[in-house]
Amino acid sequence: MRYVQNFIPIHDHLFLSALVALIPIAFFFWALAIKRMAAMKASLITLIISLFISVIVYKMPVAFPVMSATQGAVYGIIPIGWIIVTSVFLYKLTVKTGQFEIIRNSVVSITEDRRLQALLIAFSFGAFLEGAAGFGAPVAISAALLVGLGFNPLYAAGICLLANTAPVAFGAIGSPIIAMAGPTGVSALEISKMVGRQLPFISAFIPLYLIIIMAGFKKALQVLPALLVSGFSFAITQYFTSNFMGPELPDVLSALVSLVVLAVFLKFWKPKSIFRFAHEEAAATLSVSEPSKAISPHTRWEIVRAWSPFIILTVFITIWGIPQIKNALTGHYTGTNALLKAVNYVGSVLTFNPNVPFINNHIMNGNGQGISAAYKLEILGSAGTAIFIAAIITKYIVKISWKDWVLVLGETLKELTFPVLTIIFVVAFAYVMNASGMITTLALALAKTGSFFPFFSPILGWLGVFITGSDTSSNVLFGALQQVSAQSVGMNPILALAANSSGGVTGKMISPQSIAVACAATGLIGKESELFRFTVKHSLFLLLLICIITFIQSFFLTWMVP
Repeated sequence: MRYVQNFIPIHDHLFLSALVALIPIAFFFWALAIKRMAAMKASLITLIISLFISVIVYKMPVAFPVMSATQGAVYGIIPIGWIIVTSVFLYKLTVKTGQFEIIRNSVVSITEDRRLQALLIAFSFGAFLEGAAGFGAPVAISAALLVGLGFNPLYAAGICLLANTAPVAFGAIGSPIIAMAGPTGVSALEISKMVGRQLPFISAFIPLYLIIIMAGFKKALQVLPALLVSGFSFAITQYFTSNFMGPELPDVLSALVSLVVLAVFLKFWKPKSIFRFAHEEAAATLSVSEPSKAISPHTRWEIVRAWSPFIILTVFITIWGIPQIKNALTGHYTGTNALLKAVNYVGSVLTFNPNVPFINNHIMNGNGQGISAAYKLEILGSAGTAIFIAAIITKYIVKISWKDWVLVLGETLKELTFPVLTIIFVVAFAYVMNASGMITTLALALAKTGSFFPFFSPILGWLGVFITGSDTSSNVLFGALQQVSAQSVGMNPILALAANSSGGVTGKMISPQSIAVACAATGLIGKESELFRFTVKHSLFLLLLICIITFIQSFFLTWMVP
């Protein structure tokens, strides 16, 4: 039994078909933003709606969308759910052993100002983790750190999601752009160059935008020098690395440069007043002429020891992201290095890719080719495993007993049951939308906008990331369509490919997966609708900026296209 994807299932009416395909997405928006429904319930109902539409409208045999949903559910567990569990577990270990209090004091010793703490952790440190790992780890870890510092959980989650906009296109050692190069046949470096001529405008703006959201325009101006240092150091590095080095290192290097430059800058410059949240006991502002509390009471060794779990995590995540090592960890290494060959053997044993029953190569795409479908279980290769190893090493550094270590792990698993279930339903919904052809139906409708396509091109990327939760998946999904549509309307295909990736980054903050990750990390379980309402307006605003930039580059600043 086979199913041939039909992207216009309703009597050859594309836009009517697109309206039907839009129903699950529209319901999810309504459920979270207006009804304020619990995310797990909203995602489960959305999954059920997508299953019904795939069977009734798209005429899929019942087994096909059901098995597609199981494929997505497995991916929701590994790597995504595994990363969330291990990230929160590591954080809770530092809290349980009192190490996080030392971390908090060490950050305060750099600056007590909440605005500047957000820049250091949400923007710079979060971008570094995105560049090294991606898949939810940056938001989970940086948001947990901010909550530990005393940030309101909703603000911590929202700020980290928003800050994550800047690095997503080059996340996980350039995976989104490298993945797009394959199916489109366009050089990854050329796509990287074009993305590097769009996103730096947004990256330079994000720090200012973050602080305006946090504290208002006037209080943002009070730290304008720091905002300029943070944003422009990141943006300039992002431009040069993406244009002259390729897509692998822009995030890692931009994050490190902005983190170091801002930390050094704060040694010589202080804001006139210290900003704190209204709910804190201290006054909202404190004159720097008063006795300083910004001197850490801990020794340098104590600070290093407290930070060591996250230092180790960073080292392991970076190692896991190196292409050759990642190949070995998943059993795909073909080189001659003896150590990597040994790792490759273990990785092959712990990597399982069984075919999905009924649907593997039985769903035919628009070109009549069978689409492979396999459960992706890369146990050793998952970034979550790197974090788990860091948690094991942390056990010896913070000197916690195995009994307490296991108890903390049990508490974490119990606490994250519902968020992980939410992610399972969400990813299952994304896979059903993709397998049935609903996503492509929506993309084809947007591609019919003719001369306005350069403006609407980033919306495809935004839509893809909202549904799949991944800029990489969105680029693979829509890359070829962007390329063909651009050629048909006279738009430079490289610009369209870059617009897909750049537009996609603005959808990350409202992706149900991202929302669930952020809520799980900050203790907002059950309040996903509040976070969604917080981020959705910012997502649409930043998407509009990308649409305008792309339109201008297509018609007026054509010299910017490589």
